[in-house]
Amino acid sequence: MECEICGKEVPEHNPIRAKIEGSVMVVCKECSKLGKIQKAPPKPKFRKQEKSKRPTTTRNKSYSRNDEPSEELIEDFEITVRRAREAKDWSREDLGKKINERVSVISRIETGKMTPDVKLTKKLEKALNIKLLEKVDNVDLNQFVNSSSGERTLGNIMKIKRK
Repeated sequence: MECEICGKEVPEHNPIRAKIEGSVMVVCKECSKLGKIQKAPPKPKFRKQEKSKRPTTTRNKSYSRNDEPSEELIEDFEITVRRAREAKDWSREDLGKKINERVSVISRIETGKMTPDVKLTKKLEKALNIKLLEKVDNVDLNQFVNSSSGERTLGNIMKIKRK
């Protein structure tokens, strides 16, 4: 078994599960420091299979390249929004009225506690006359292959920011 971030070997009898950026992954001891270590899931107790009252349905949806976002939010969006608002001499209340949002939403965006969705981002761009969305290029994932095992890992693709 390999670490999902760096590709190092992880002992199969005792894998480490860590929650990193909202995703639970099997990682090596070194990469587990990047997130919060999770407890092993409890083993299910075996019971007789009961018939469920609701029929279960599975959704088979195939995803294509077109489903991937072509734009993403810029890295320091909160600073950009605050500076643009201050440059126009608007208070948070003024901006909230112009885009029809609560002051608490504006405050949370400017402090980085909230990431605006695409609709809200477009409202902010229009009101403040700024660019918050940037184009994302399609990346050929085949160029990111771990040389030791020949497999692609998350660590080959992304850059890890150290706090």
